[in-house]
Amino acid sequence: MTKKTAPIRVLIVDDSLFMRTLLTEIIKSDPRLIVVGTAKDGYEAIEKVTQLHPDVITMDVEMPNLDGLQALGYIMSECPTPVVMLSAHTHANAEVTFKALDYGAVDFVPKPAGSISLNIKEIKPMLIDKLVVASHADITKIPLRVDAPHIPFKSTKRAAPTQRDHLTSTISTVVIGASTGGPRALTDILTALPGYLPVSIVVVQHMPPTFTHSFANRLNAISELEIKEAEAGDFLQPGYVYVAPGGFHLELEAAAGGHRITLNRKPALHGVRPSVDITMTSVAEHLGPAVLGVLLTGMGKDGAKGIQTIKKKGGRTLAQNQETSVVFGMPQAAIATGAVDKIVPLSEMAKEIVTTIKQKHT
Repeated sequence: MTKKTAPIRVLIVDDSLFMRTLLTEIIKSDPRLIVVGTAKDGYEAIEKVTQLHPDVITMDVEMPNLDGLQALGYIMSECPTPVVMLSAHTHANAEVTFKALDYGAVDFVPKPAGSISLNIKEIKPMLIDKLVVASHADITKIPLRVDAPHIPFKSTKRAAPTQRDHLTSTISTVVIGASTGGPRALTDILTALPGYLPVSIVVVQHMPPTFTHSFANRLNAISELEIKEAEAGDFLQPGYVYVAPGGFHLELEAAAGGHRITLNRKPALHGVRPSVDITMTSVAEHLGPAVLGVLLTGMGKDGAKGIQTIKKKGGRTLAQNQETSVVFGMPQAAIATGAVDKIVPLSEMAKEIVTTIKQKHT
């Protein structure tokens, strides 16, 4: 007899009764989930968390009395519980969402634009998937940054191009893929890398439109590297980081003077767009052994085939280890293919990237 798995217990936090009702209907539609309670503001959320001990929480950002960010900070410090934030598709809300990730939220789901009742189906599969994944996430792998949520802007110029001559490499491009837990991991890596790297970096983070633009700008403010949301026609340049925009697959094409970025709306792969597999495969096909592929924390298996392709074409490959991954799905799938050169903890990943870039192919 198959042992029955207990349903995942969800607490819904939103100041809108209408939204709480809709979210309840969505969650109840999946047999893996059960709603154990709702709360209309941050104070009530804290009370319900201590009373009900849910497995996962959906948290609205903007609420009266005590907002989602303040409630999240308290919950993660006093009674740590996986939280999935719900945020509107605006630049201001994107910034708050990234602060929420700093405060310990596992992931976020963008609220549908326009009429909520008409567009709620847009987020149903994403919300259910992220609640299930978040409920199993190891939140002890998410270091809190509640004491320092402010992101300081650069006060100095980046390294001059001549400084990049201090490093030479057979690697020309690094492709980094991530999903759940990725924003924090990418922040740690990209702020630790030197600005004089003789390579271009392409980042594919599973994230919806609007948020990738804000994410790139936020990273650019705290990294020595030039970081931007990728645009069609961008040529790969050393010392630059290109973040794949939400809603588009990123690929390369050969052009006079080098390789440039193309964006397309081909069907989602593994349920996501941008897809790590599509970008890694395209970069590997164009640049062969000059590619380093890096796969970080995230749910699912996106990136496993891309890592295989990079390895097959003669490139190098790294994957984040289980001990430091919020969700080990993507790295685990890549490691299982046998195509990963080295498994690395997050704290050592930036150093390992630089070391690999310095190495000569044998």
